Amino acid sequence: MSAADSPPGSNPSVTRDVMVPMRDGVRLATDIYRPADAGDETLPILFYRTPYDKDETARLYGFASFLAAHGYTVIAQDCRGCFKSEGDVDFLRPEATDGFDTLQWIAAQPWGDADVGSWGTSWSGWTQTAMAALGPTRLKTIVPNMSGSDGWTSSIRHSGALELRWIAWAFWHAAENTQRALAKDEAMEAALIRPAKRFSDWLRDWPIKRGETQLALTPAYERWALEVMAEADRSAFWDHPSYAPALHQRAAPDQSALIMGSWYDSYTRGTFEAWQARRESGAGRVQLMVGPWLHGTQTLEAASAGGIAFPADAAIADYKRFLLAWFDRELKGQGAGPTGAAPLRLFVMGGGSGKINAAGQVEHGGVWRDEQDWPLVRTDFQRFYLQPDGVLSRTPPTLSEASFTYRYDPADPVPTIGGSISSMNDTVADPPPPAAYHAAIPKERKTAIVAPGGFDQRVTAATFRLDPRTGPLAARADVLVFESAPLAAPVEVTGPIQAHLWVRTDAADTDITAKLIDVYPPSPDLPDGFALNLTDSIQRLSYRDGATKAGPVPRGEIIPVSITLYPTSNVFAAGHRIRVDISSSNFPRFDPNPHAAVNTVFCDAAHPSHIVLPVIPS
Repeated sequence: MSAADSPPGSNPSVTRDVMVPMRDGVRLATDIYRPADAGDETLPILFYRTPYDKDETARLYGFASFLAAHGYTVIAQDCRGCFKSEGDVDFLRPEATDGFDTLQWIAAQPWGDADVGSWGTSWSGWTQTAMAALGPTRLKTIVPNMSGSDGWTSSIRHSGALELRWIAWAFWHAAENTQRALAKDEAMEAALIRPAKRFSDWLRDWPIKRGETQLALTPAYERWALEVMAEADRSAFWDHPSYAPALHQRAAPDQSALIMGSWYDSYTRGTFEAWQARRESGAGRVQLMVGPWLHGTQTLEAASAGGIAFPADAAIADYKRFLLAWFDRELKGQGAGPTGAAPLRLFVMGGGSGKINAAGQVEHGGVWRDEQDWPLVRTDFQRFYLQPDGVLSRTPPTLSEASFTYRYDPADPVPTIGGSISSMNDTVADPPPPAAYHAAIPKERKTAIVAPGGFDQRVTAATFRLDPRTGPLAARADVLVFESAPLAAPVEVTGPIQAHLWVRTDAADTDITAKLIDVYPPSPDLPDGFALNLTDSIQRLSYRDGATKAGPVPRGEIIPVSITLYPTSNVFAAGHRIRVDISSSNFPRFDPNPHAAVNTVFCDAAHPSHIVLPVIPS
């Protein structure tokens, strides 16, 4: 922490590795930060729980020291099964009760008679919403950044499909976790850090089975990874407060929330669901802020997402001070906070120059805008129809018979290029030895299998894929492309998006995917144009029509299917085209359906397949 980060003479004192008992006797390693001159003074309390090593987080980012230096008691805790804490990692499930129990412990401390706030990203976002679902009275404000609300509808399971990033997470987190109870010896360390087959290699032999991968060396990780793979139906498993906190949202009028997310985040749909659930429950003031960032904490301070760049003000200049402004308002009654008074603050992407910047990114542009409700009250939900000639237009199709047929091969799925994805990582190909590996910073221990964000939808040598082909996805025989005419004027699309298709399959089950793309025309900087992915989704037909249990798929019959894409906000500039890609795979973002299939998408008068776009009047 630099001198500029803290007031003079207020460097915090730290009590490290206090072992806090949970209701089942497991103890969690906890650090307590207090201003050095606090004495016995009762201060507002900030609470942070992480599976990523509280010590490393403090060393790299300094949030706890910074906030404590500004007049807070800060509690930082390793989640169960992680690093210095006891117990086994159990994929989010313990976070509700462990967070609640720690709040009870805090209240019993000499300095603990104070209101509590919490913050954190991703898993550390789930830790907040999970414990809040149990109704702790001292928890007065939360700031979950890029986190889920219902793991079965999106972010873990997804319309029947599985987001494979979580299985990737198990592989690389098991390698990084230094918890003593794992009893890692030199051979075990080598097998996890330098495996004969990394996760990307196992993806080529999907699915994995019990006992065949390096996860067998860490049974707790293998157990929950295989459990998540097996639990496809909606059941009591998914209704747990830690997996579906939105289902357990309580009316808490004295508890505020700042829910944060991003258009290129793996939790975008859950971000809006969490905000809406809190509003509908009658909870206290809740604000929503959605930017154009990638998943993460440091990414909030960047004005780019993959292959595209935004104006400098897209970034939060200093996220520590941003949090401080929120907590000062909510727990001390000081200042106006960092987000103003509007319920929503959204970054509307698009409208940039389209030139390539010094970092090699397309200048996509965008602006911040405050709004009052979601969907926006002025939204014009417009149908864009898939036409028999591959055009996407507002006019319904008129032919009596028209369709497109393609073959889906699970051995050759459509590769994922960017998008709303996170944690799809490998251990690095040539890692340092174990001692140096654990001392290295995170980016030196992991490498991305799929880079997240906005990218030209073109397979390159760097794209993870199961066959050697490169070139645009639009050239694949198993990708159906529907594209509008060049736009005469800008079109803003901001809000929830659904595709409604009529399909037929010859398989026992299959998936249908949809992707919305902003197509740049050719230019001196982009001689081949640029097909920018905005949002996508998938629907497993055995879970169509909102089914929570797999049902039969009528082979050979034409059936309707609806696909809920993640929401987005983008201005399609004049001269650009609106494009929709339809296929049956998006791998490794989602697990590939095991059934080979011949699939048909209909676009005739009786079966007018279309996508509904939330168009905002200029």
